Amino acid sequence: QVQLEESGGGLVRTGDSLRLSCAASGGAFVNYNIGWFRQIDGKDREFVAVISRDAYRTAYADSLKGRFTISRDNTQNTVFLHMNNLKPEDTAVYFCAADPMSQTRVLKSDDAQYAYWGQGTRVTVFL
Repeated sequence: QVQLEESGGGLVRTGDSLRLSCAASGGAFVNYNIGWFRQIDGKDREFVAVISRDAYRTAYADSLKGRFTISRDNTQNTVFLHMNNLKPEDTAVYFCAADPMSQTRVLKSDDAQYAYWGQGTRVTVFL
């Protein structure tokens, strides 16, 4: 079973960039598609991005395309979320998660399909 730990969150200004990391341990990291989700205070968790286990395929929430980029380094057992031109509405707790039924060609945006979650890292964007 894989364990995930997010890091890189913090307090930033509008227009800044930030890179979140999701470090994996305890399992065969290369077997898992990894997704990023976020939860804005008072709202349901929402899909941000997902990357296939071989790093060749990615998918994004439509509203975040062009600003957010997901990548992974399987030699470091880490997935990254690069966030550019941050806005106050990006303020949220960001989570990474592993899909236990990963298929390289099937990238899922439904958080119910992910079994292993990190504790989250908070990103706050102020004006």
